[in-house]
Amino acid sequence: MSKVSVLVVDDASFIRDLVKKCLRNYFPGIRIEDAVNGKKAQALLAREAFDLVLCDWEMPEMSGLELLTWCRQQDNLKGMPFVMVTSRGDKENVVQAIQAGVSGYVSKPFTNEQLLTKVKQALNKVGKLDTLMNSAPTKMNSAFGNDSLSALTGGKAAPAVAAAPAANPFAKPVAAAAPAPAAAAAPARGLLNSPPVKAPAASAPTSNRGQGQLRLSSGTQQCVIKALSLKEALLVVKRTDTLPQVLESSVLDMEQGDNAETARLNGYLHAIVAHEQTPDSEWLQLTFRFVDKDPQKLDYISRLIARGTAQKHFVPGA
Repeated sequence: MSKVSVLVVDDASFIRDLVKKCLRNYFPGIRIEDAVNGKKAQALLAREAFDLVLCDWEMPEMSGLELLTWCRQQDNLKGMPFVMVTSRGDKENVVQAIQAGVSGYVSKPFTNEQLLTKVKQALNKVGKLDTLMNSAPTKMNSAFGNDSLSALTGGKAAPAVAAAPAANPFAKPVAAAAPAPAAAAAPARGLLNSPPVKAPAASAPTSNRGQGQLRLSSGTQQCVIKALSLKEALLVVKRTDTLPQVLESSVLDMEQGDNAETARLNGYLHAIVAHEQTPDSEWLQLTFRFVDKDPQKLDYISRLIARGTAQKHFVPGA
């Protein structure tokens, strides 16, 4: 019996690893290849047969939408299931993907169950699901954050949560925080159309950068962006009943400009600490590390940094 082949396309190795681990845990007999962008995926599709493509939208060299459009122009790839796995979940983006011939849509951040549901639906339509289901699935951990941790640490326990100096995150920062001026921020759509600009060498994060929205698999939380660098952002969020997990995949939405254009930055939670020196701290301080490799997104972040006024600094990765 031939194996079912899946191609995973994303410029972030972290996301590729999570998708591959999820599929291999549930479908032990599956064959998986991956590519870092649309160009690499195009080369693989030209010489190998795949039963399904799971593809990011925003990537350097060739976007997911461009790859999808190319696939639907090829006689042998017209009917191949193609599922977008992306943070671009707006209605207009979904409609655009549907018009291009997408088979399914998974919004980042996603749980294993959400990803598997779309994979099953796509493969079932082309009669490939039974081939996979004949293999007994291994036991899965439904907690997406824990799966993220296991994928990159080999099953080691998550680092203990440390305590940070007490502070009221919304008392002064909110009053001082202000979104970057419209001239400094390009809308998410504009980023895809503008030529990449080399980011400045300086990567020291500046403080009190404004407010944003953090999307986790457990829900969406408002956050204060305390500091920003080319590699990561320091966020403060209010503690909820469901605690975020170290290495949990997430998306940071930052609204900028008078028209409130939203820039979506894919990443994961690199560190989580209490914002107050107490076990029941009401606030959490999160280090959100970017995984996007798109030069246009890096340029966007660099312009936000350049427009800010440095008041405080934190050490990336500390």
